[in-house]
Amino acid sequence: MSQVRVSLNESLRCYLARTQPAEHQQLIALRARTQMMPRAAMQITAEQGHLLAFLIRLMGARRVLELGTFTGYSTMAVSLALPADGEVIACECDEECVNVGRPFWARAGFAANIHVRIGCALESLASLERERSEPFDFVFIDADKTEYDRYYESALRLVRPGGLVVLDNTLQRGEVAKPEVRDPRTISVRELNRKISTDDRVDHVVLPIADGVTLLRRKS
Repeated sequence: MSQVRVSLNESLRCYLARTQPAEHQQLIALRARTQMMPRAAMQITAEQGHLLAFLIRLMGARRVLELGTFTGYSTMAVSLALPADGEVIACECDEECVNVGRPFWARAGFAANIHVRIGCALESLASLERERSEPFDFVFIDADKTEYDRYYESALRLVRPGGLVVLDNTLQRGEVAKPEVRDPRTISVRELNRKISTDDRVDHVVLPIADGVTLLRRKS
């Protein structure tokens, strides 16, 4: 077994960018626009966008739920990977952030596939559960970390058997591994990680990509 651990320095990041699939021009433009904003660090990385798109294509997903849209980079990355009749339900509390992304979605030709719900994510999830609409194939969670357990439970009710749930920021800059770190965000994510590790409702794997990405497959 290899014990090699590679750190992503700038040289290696540039190499990966050259060897990854080409990033859509509107994704590049939206990423650059978002970098001008005070909370730019909330945006997922380009390699995470590639991963989400790959997973969507791999499983033939058609219906996607996203919690935490921000300016919509991940939303567009997912939309570009969907078939023509695919759709994304994107939940975000800050409409101003969503409005930053809308022109880029339109120029990419996928705005009609994205349906945004503005408001508290928990309320949007409750509405979706009440509607009892077609199950989702894929759920991406990147919202308020203190509510991750409730998002997770709702996602399992909304995703189809065999469907995929993806959680972002599950390593919390490495602080989940430090018991002395007791801020609410870290405690919430740490406790959910522990819960998932023994949850027989799902198959799961944690990937050390960006700030940690957990993939969960809902069992039949």
